[in-house]
Amino acid sequence: LLFALLRYITLQRATLSRSSFIDEGQGPKSTFSTYVAEGDQLFQKGEYVKAVESFSTALSLQPDDKNCLVARSRCYLKLGDAESALKDAETSLQDNKCFFKGLYQKAEALYTMGDFEFALVYYHRGNKLRPELQEFRLGIQKAQEAIDNSVGSPSSVKLENKGDVRPKNLNHSHKRESKKHGRKMDKSEKRAKELLGELYSDREYLEKLLQDEDLIKGKIRTGERVQDLIVGCISYLDTRTAFWQQQKPIYARQRDRKLMQQQWNRVLHKPPSDPTRYVLNSLEEIDTALSVGNTESGLKKARELMKAVKEWSEEVLPNKREVLGNLHSYIGNALMDLGNMDKALHQHEKDLELAKKGDLMDSKSRALDNIGRVYARIGKFQQAIEVWEEKLPLACGGLENAWLFHEIGRCYLELKLYREARDYGSRSLMAADEISDEKWQLNASVLMAQAELKLGNYKACVTHFERALDRAKLLQDVSASEAIQKVNTDIPILLSHSLPHPSHHPSRLWPFL
Repeated sequence: LLFALLRYITLQRATLSRSSFIDEGQGPKSTFSTYVAEGDQLFQKGEYVKAVESFSTALSLQPDDKNCLVARSRCYLKLGDAESALKDAETSLQDNKCFFKGLYQKAEALYTMGDFEFALVYYHRGNKLRPELQEFRLGIQKAQEAIDNSVGSPSSVKLENKGDVRPKNLNHSHKRESKKHGRKMDKSEKRAKELLGELYSDREYLEKLLQDEDLIKGKIRTGERVQDLIVGCISYLDTRTAFWQQQKPIYARQRDRKLMQQQWNRVLHKPPSDPTRYVLNSLEEIDTALSVGNTESGLKKARELMKAVKEWSEEVLPNKREVLGNLHSYIGNALMDLGNMDKALHQHEKDLELAKKGDLMDSKSRALDNIGRVYARIGKFQQAIEVWEEKLPLACGGLENAWLFHEIGRCYLELKLYREARDYGSRSLMAADEISDEKWQLNASVLMAQAELKLGNYKACVTHFERALDRAKLLQDVSASEAIQKVNTDIPILLSHSLPHPSHHPSRLWPFL
């Protein structure tokens, strides 16, 4: 009983008094940044209630700080207080509707509350603003799945709430308990048990407690009635049961696993009638899964398809080597998204090895591209440059050239070789101008501006930043515009003093592009 009640009380009391941080009438004793840092540390340790206290104290000093509001919203979600999380997220968006962290937090709060349709809207808005962030892609996928499961689930799996859990229906639990001894549990009860796991026994125990009239009339030290706490616990568990079923019902998971296993068993032992068509369809499914952010699903499908293809002879699948190379590439990209760089590099090197053996130029270009990206991600910029320069003769068209020149230039910028960075930025800009691609014109202009800034050529730096700002406005890239304007306001100071500004790190703008 104590375990179950304490769990509920913790969820309901996320916002506790801040007496340990604020002396009444005296105000906070430390700075805003100190309380934020303290809140971040507490959040990482899983002490969410204390983290809420720290963030709340910080907000008493700077009530409109958007990042702090988002941080406290995350804590509320961890504590199960989705309404407070939603309120903080909405407050963070009051002055800037395009604040992507606030959009994501609002979507997460709505999703937790079961408002999947509204959550999907905000996941899409965030993804439109920041398409490179995986969090929004995953959010779109899980919200869409929850909507499909809510609308499409058969009536046979719908949870029913027969009777109230309040004392007037005390015989409800007694009847259900007596029936359990006479027959097997019905389907809805089995499903609830599977969804709740170990919490199902807690729910049963709480229902038994409602039969103790002396107990439910009592009160705890704070004045709350035991009956209200027990009923609140049961109601919360029922709500979460319905929520989890909408996310992905147990029956659906079991059915999907069974069908998938049967399908792959057939494929492994006997190739389909049209192996090429089958492989093409499977590769398309893998590509779609990775594109929408369903990385683990795409990775699993790619590994299973590779296992099947390896069992087939080249007579069955004439382009077997090319297919295996594609699968190594997909697996490598999925592992890179999951942060497993060593294994990702190994997969892309396998792709390159197959491409060289089969003299497959397109596959070789793809493998070199991916190997360079892995090296750049782990900070091995010189190796990335060498790999990408090997790829240069294989590049197809202006778009690929614009991207490749830009990435090589960025690596040189990180290596503090600013003249080389400027030269590759210029080549990237020329390639982007040839195809009138405004996005890469923006990226190349920023790269050149950063290089010129480091070289002390401030007038050239201003020219490139102004061009980048024009492109950012045309693209309606709010984050890039704000970042460029913030840096650009310091340029007149640089022109007057002719000294480099210590705040201008070469990679300052990259997160926005």
